[in-house]
Amino acid sequence: MEWETVIGLEIHAQLATKSKIFSGASTAYGAPPNTQACAVDLGLPGVLPVLNKDAVRMAVKLGLATGAKIAPRSVFARKNYFYPDLPKGYQISQYELPVVEHGHMDIELEDGSSKTIGITRAHLEEDAGKSLHEDFHGLTGVDLNRAGTPLLEVVSEPDLRSAKEAVAYMKKLHSLVRYLEICDGNMQEGSFRCDANVSVRPKGSDKLGTRCEIKNLNSFRFVERAINYEIERQIDLIEGGGKVVQETRLYDADKDETRSMRSKEEAMDYRYFPDPDLLPLEIEQAFISEVQRTLPELPDEKKERFAYEYGLSPYEAAVLTGSRELADYYEAVIQTANGEAKLAANWVLGELSGAINKSGLDITQSPVSPALLGGMLNRITDNTISGKIAKTVFEAMWNGEGDADAVIDKRGLKQVTDSGAIEKVIDDVMAANPGQLADYRAGKDKLFGFFVGQVMKLSQGKANPAQVNALLKKKLNG
Repeated sequence: MEWETVIGLEIHAQLATKSKIFSGASTAYGAPPNTQACAVDLGLPGVLPVLNKDAVRMAVKLGLATGAKIAPRSVFARKNYFYPDLPKGYQISQYELPVVEHGHMDIELEDGSSKTIGITRAHLEEDAGKSLHEDFHGLTGVDLNRAGTPLLEVVSEPDLRSAKEAVAYMKKLHSLVRYLEICDGNMQEGSFRCDANVSVRPKGSDKLGTRCEIKNLNSFRFVERAINYEIERQIDLIEGGGKVVQETRLYDADKDETRSMRSKEEAMDYRYFPDPDLLPLEIEQAFISEVQRTLPELPDEKKERFAYEYGLSPYEAAVLTGSRELADYYEAVIQTANGEAKLAANWVLGELSGAINKSGLDITQSPVSPALLGGMLNRITDNTISGKIAKTVFEAMWNGEGDADAVIDKRGLKQVTDSGAIEKVIDDVMAANPGQLADYRAGKDKLFGFFVGQVMKLSQGKANPAQVNALLKKKLNG
C-alpha cells in the first residue's frame, strides 16, 4: 500500500522583548538560575499579571507579514497542568480567541515549484521554567528564569507532506521572524523550537490518520530526522497489524529515534478557562496601522528585487536574502564596489561565505567588512589585481592586514599590465619549452593551457590573464 504523510508544525518563537510577557523581569539569556524570576513569575499569592505591549506589537507584526487576520478582541486563558517548572500550576496562553488567525506562507520545493502553507493561528503565551537533571545526584533542580518569557506559538495547517517540506516551512518562518526583528531565532538557546504533529494515511484518502506529536525539536536537522523516523515507525506499525496510538513523543538524537513520553492530552484535559486576572486584549485599527508602517521589506519581496535589480539567478537571490543581515551586507558591498552586483554576489557567496562557515562566525562578525570587500572588488575591476591574486588579498584582509590597497602595496601584488613585460615573459617560456612549442604548432591545441600556466607561474601570478591569453595566442601562432 502507498502511504501519504500529513504534518503540521507548532513553532514557538521567543519574542525579543526586554522583559517578560506579564512581569518586568528580564528575559536576557545566560543569567545564573533563578536570578531573573520575580514574584509574578513565581506565582506568589496576591500578584497580578500585566500584559507587555511590545509582545502584542510583535504578534501583530507577524500576523501582517503572513497576510493573517488580526483579532480586534482576543482572550488569555489558563491552561492547567502540574509540572515542577510551572509554579502557578497553570500556563497563561490563548485558546479559543487567539490574536492572529488564518495566515499563510509560501515555501519553495526541491523541484523549484512553490506551495502555500496555511497558518491556522498564532497566539501569545508565557514559557515555563526549566528542569535541570545534571549535577543533582538523582534529584532534579528547577530554574525559573524562563518562566514568563513571551512566546508566539505559530500553528500551521496540516498542509505539509514530507520532512523536507516541514524543514522548508520552518526555515522560511525562521528567516521571517528575524527579518521582522521579533525573535533572534537562536535555536541553541531555545528561542526558536518546534513540535511536529505527524500522521500517515493511505494515499488518496481524505481521512486523517492518528497523529503523534514530537516535542521540542530545536534544529532543522533534528526536525527532518525525527519526522522521517516517525513516518517509518507508523507505517511499519500499521502494516504489521498494529494501531498508532495518539501520544506525545520525544526525539533521541543519539539513537536517532522517537520514543513515547506520555499519552497525548486533549484540550479538555487542560481545563482551559479565561484568566480572571487579565482583561480581554482589544486591538484598535490605529495600532495595527502603526505596526504596518514599521514592516521592513520582507524576504520574498527582497528576493524578487535582488533578481530583477541586480540580475541575479533565483538561487543567488534566494541565498543572499536568506537572512536580513546577509542581504544588508551584500547591498553595502555593492555601494562601495560601484554597483558591481554580479561580482559582489560571487564573492559574498563564495570566498566570504566559505571563510565564515569555516570560522563558525556569523555574517555580522566577519573581519572583512562590506567596505573592505567592496574596496578589493574595485581593485579587480580596475585591473590592479586579478581574480586569483584577489584571493590572496582577501585572506590577508581576513587576517587583519588592512585594506586591499595596503595589502597590495605591502606584498607587491599589483598586476602586470605592461604588454612589453608580458611579451618578454612569453618569449622566455617559449624558449624554455621548444618541444611543447613544436607540438602545439603541429596541431596539439590543448597545450595552450600549459603555456598559460607557465607564463602565470613565471610572472608569479601577476600578469593580466586577459592580456596573457591574447598575446600568447598571437605569439604561439607565429
